[in-house]
Amino acid sequence: MQITAQSALWFAPFIWPICFWVAWSDMKAMRIPNKAVIALAAVFLVLGLFLMPWQVYLWQLAQLLIVLGIGIFINAAGMVGAGDAKFAAAAAPFIMLGDFRLLLALFAANLLAAFATHRLAKHTPLRRLAPEWESWSRGWDFPMGLSLGSTLALYIGLGIFFGA
Repeated sequence: MQITAQSALWFAPFIWPICFWVAWSDMKAMRIPNKAVIALAAVFLVLGLFLMPWQVYLWQLAQLLIVLGIGIFINAAGMVGAGDAKFAAAAAPFIMLGDFRLLLALFAANLLAAFATHRLAKHTPLRRLAPEWESWSRGWDFPMGLSLGSTLALYIGLGIFFGA
């Protein structure tokens, strides 16, 4: 992995609670709070400045803008929710470009697992643990924050153990 183990270790205690917050709030209300997106971006803006050489830091910030532009486009096309697009943009600076293929594989596996788990819980007595969750009653809509947040959390966790 291209992310350094040191960076991942420093990012983890700040990122993991935000990822949990995003997954929880998207399942509960089918929305990702702007405060969570801003908090995630702020973690990178502050810690990244100290953990990365400035050239790398600036490239990672450029990734935020690139992913935000793509996210705005696919949101306008109705393919993803605005919160999902904003969260992906805020998460982009944490992902090293050389790890992109790994991230795609991780996201694909995580998306399948999250979708299957959510649907299984929706149609079993597990649903009674959180009966007020909006995501249970949204038909085919799926709380992507569950998969997006857990993918970033897993990527950072893998970076701690397998990072450069």
